[in-house]
Amino acid sequence: MPTVAITGAGSGLGRALAKQYAHHGYKVYLLGRIGKKLHMVQHEILEDGGNAEVVLCDVQEYASVSIAFQQIGELDVFINNAGIGIFGAVEDYSLEEIEKTLNTNVKGTILTVRSALPLIRESKGRMLTIISTAGLRGKVNESIYCASKYAVRGFTESLQKEWEHESFSITAVYMGGMNTPFWDKTSHINNPNKFKGPEVVAKQIFEEDDGRKEIFIDK
Repeated sequence: MPTVAITGAGSGLGRALAKQYAHHGYKVYLLGRIGKKLHMVQHEILEDGGNAEVVLCDVQEYASVSIAFQQIGELDVFINNAGIGIFGAVEDYSLEEIEKTLNTNVKGTILTVRSALPLIRESKGRMLTIISTAGLRGKVNESIYCASKYAVRGFTESLQKEWEHESFSITAVYMGGMNTPFWDKTSHINNPNKFKGPEVVAKQIFEEDDGRKEIFIDK
């Protein structure tokens, strides 16, 4: 049975990806900080006849990430999905908000990719980094979020260069806004219901997960 590990698997796109891969026969490792949410997703997958295991992991903390991937053991696909956003004028952000966003989105990406690498190298597998169109262009009221996603894009593209002759791959995934709880704490998006649902996005990601350099849901 092929295996996939997904960070931020307790809600939104992470949850949808977990259910999509499980539906297609993958054992899914559900990574995240909040056990209750992860166990709910696990229950949904098991109810559908799938296979899922909860692995608590705070992507901001090296020890937590290291222990999580030691628990996983063998891995065919790693999806770096965990991310948070803050929205508003740049002068209104607190230092704590800025640090949390950069630590989760940038540091978290680096730490998890480093820990997943030996497993993916061994299996000749695939990594996918969920970047979003915030890594392609600047957006009003999203300066710190865009800064973090540009950093993740640069990191991913650099690894594609480093690993171009290797037997494993890393894919950059770009999508626009989705109709998820991501927007719950901001009013600068008037109607999140106009966005694609995470299930639609997850289905396309699964279908195009073949080691290509980029997956564009939106441009």
